[in-house]
Amino acid sequence: MTEEKLDLSFHPLTQKLWRDFEMLFGARGACGGCWCMYWKLRGKAFEEAAGSDTRQMQKAIVDSKVVPGLLAYADGYPVGWVAVEPRSAYPKLAHSRVLKAVDNEDVWSITCFFVEKKHRRKGVTIELLKAAVEYVKSRGGKIVEGYPIDVHKKQPDAFVYTGTSSAFRQAGFVEVARHAPTRPIFRYVIS
Repeated sequence: MTEEKLDLSFHPLTQKLWRDFEMLFGARGACGGCWCMYWKLRGKAFEEAAGSDTRQMQKAIVDSKVVPGLLAYADGYPVGWVAVEPRSAYPKLAHSRVLKAVDNEDVWSITCFFVEKKHRRKGVTIELLKAAVEYVKSRGGKIVEGYPIDVHKKQPDAFVYTGTSSAFRQAGFVEVARHAPTRPIFRYVIS
């Protein structure tokens, strides 16, 4: 018996959809109070802010009319999230030895995924990747970059929040660099 493909729609996170983002992330803010702020805060700032502070920080970003990513919907409910913005929106990337810039090209970065538990392992991440590429294209971007992990054995979901190499490959991304054994950098060049 083959699994039925989910009928998904994708929408940029705006003020109007903030409650859906909260519903998807739940009281804990997805993973440990992150609220998808990990890559935006350097040093101890993230650990000190995790929880209600990171929620407020992300809400302030959305309230300022910046779109930090896309929500995936199935049957009218939010079931997935992908963070995608210009690389410059993520200060932690600028200071990472493992995920340092490949070149001087302007890139949009995909830094995080969150999929509702009952919708995991159904291809939602791959569809979020494709939607992120379309979104970047609509905003005039030419290169979309991601930082998945190579998974060689079953990992807890919390450890694969940047996605897996196999999902990126299935969405048409190509590995362009690797500065650590399990942390490749993948790109999709929009033609």
